[in-house]
Amino acid sequence: MTTTAKPSGNILEFADKDGEFRRKPSDFRNTISKDPDAIFTPEKDRYHLYIAWGCPWAHRTAIVRALKGLEGIIGLSVVDYLLGEKGWRFVTAEETPGCIPDTVNNAQYLSEIYFKANPDYVGRYTVPVLWDKKLQTIVNNESSEIIRIFNEAFDDFVPETKGKTFYPKHLANEIDKINEWVYDKINNGVYKCGFATTQEAYTSHVGPLFKALDDVEVILSKNEFLVGNTFTEADIRLWTTIIRFDPVYHTLFKTNLKTIKYNYPNILRWARQIYKLPKIADTVDMNHIKSSYYKSMKNLNPHGIVPVYDGPDLNL
Repeated sequence: MTTTAKPSGNILEFADKDGEFRRKPSDFRNTISKDPDAIFTPEKDRYHLYIAWGCPWAHRTAIVRALKGLEGIIGLSVVDYLLGEKGWRFVTAEETPGCIPDTVNNAQYLSEIYFKANPDYVGRYTVPVLWDKKLQTIVNNESSEIIRIFNEAFDDFVPETKGKTFYPKHLANEIDKINEWVYDKINNGVYKCGFATTQEAYTSHVGPLFKALDDVEVILSKNEFLVGNTFTEADIRLWTTIIRFDPVYHTLFKTNLKTIKYNYPNILRWARQIYKLPKIADTVDMNHIKSSYYKSMKNLNPHGIVPVYDGPDLNL
């Protein structure tokens, strides 16, 4: 599959002209519903998930796919950790351990998937992508919505996890509230610091980031998890950022006022607790995580040198 279409701007440039990083909304925002009139309905082996192990947003979807037992229902492809000028590339596990080629569309680059869904697409080729093999299009490329889809849409196919929810109705309002500020100040906050191209832009975001981490530390000093002492999507959404914080963001993104290991004991306890849950550790590939950031972001790390530190030991 080939295409001559190109993204808008340099794929490896992230900040606007004023030095601020502003994440653009995802373009494909459909859902999968049991409604018989729905365009996308739950079916076994109809959908395919494209991810990068290094990406925290994609990591969320891999975790929920695993925890809900959807490995045999929804296929998986994993791109190479290196984000190049042509975007994410598919390679074999022999070339890069941990990768899974695209056996659905036989694409060489993720961009081909976007153009297959929309030949006039203009934008970034981001992961995750949830693909519909039947209609040959992208269902959704917004991680927060994909994890909600995985949370309940396929329950009838996996009886052993049916009813297991990471978004319980009685906690939904509280989950939404915490997701909002965690996303703005922490999940996206590290990027607003790291991708800033002016001192003013960087300084304006680093303070709120650590204030939010301080707030999380207080919550976890009193509770096992973020919401209602129940393991929810709020924990999953934050956790993928936290395990990247010390080995990546602290150094590469200059978010270095504090570390998780030495300054946030309750966050560290919580991170280790989640890591030990069944199937979670299998979704963590620290080589992909570190290499993706340090080798891809040449504007921040010109020589592509990857530090040896993997962050605090999560097995303790």
